[in-house]
Amino acid sequence: MNRRKLIEVIKNQKEDVKISSTLKLESQRFTQLICNTFFDSETDTEKSLVEVKALFRKIRDIACPEIAGQPCKTWDDFIDGIPDLFCNLKKDAEAIYNNDPAAESLSEVYLAYPGFFAISVYRMAKEFHRLGLPLIPRLMTEYAHQQTGIDIHPGADIGESFFIDHGTGVVIGETVTIQNNVKIYQGVTLGALTVKKALRNIKRHPTIENNVIIYANATILGGDTIIGENSIIGGNVWLTQSVPKNSLVTHSPQIEIIPMKL
Repeated sequence: MNRRKLIEVIKNQKEDVKISSTLKLESQRFTQLICNTFFDSETDTEKSLVEVKALFRKIRDIACPEIAGQPCKTWDDFIDGIPDLFCNLKKDAEAIYNNDPAAESLSEVYLAYPGFFAISVYRMAKEFHRLGLPLIPRLMTEYAHQQTGIDIHPGADIGESFFIDHGTGVVIGETVTIQNNVKIYQGVTLGALTVKKALRNIKRHPTIENNVIIYANATILGGDTIIGENSIIGGNVWLTQSVPKNSLVTHSPQIEIIPMKL
């Protein structure tokens, strides 16, 4: 293929997909900057707020070209919700600190716990998602996914005092509902039983009620699946049906130990 033909093919491909790498990269920078603005004591709050607002305007204008340059009501609405956001994040951090014997301080939770970082980004992205901002909330939570291995869709509804322990491999789908004081471990999937485009506007993912613990590598699927309050779901459990409250669900594979002849 000659150079002219190659350039034509690439331009046609770009015209078909019409994506902006700048939007993705700047959304990632926005996510980290807003975390620093809200949490880092060494970041100049006043200066950083100006910078983060300007960066938000930039990515919003790329994501929403039809309103580029117009007053940024979405940002103002987000700012109005910051006190409630901080209140929820403090409850999440306290849930981690109070439940993990390895946690020495709240500062350690904020700095060293990937679960808390993923939850923090999710809660910020959730506000933008609730306000109807397209694409950017997904780019924010995907940044957290890249950093932590924890995949939380910004459309999910998550209550207070949420604790993800370790976290690698956790998947929380778009229509998941998680109530208060829920604790989950690494490798947990809260997913859809069936994946079809026709189910787009239907609840596809499970509901987890108050005070539930879900141990490592459990998989819970389906929009009609409800895990009743105060239940414990053991490691490696596979569930596609509801569980009554106050239940203990375990997976018991047969393990055989055979003495070796030396």
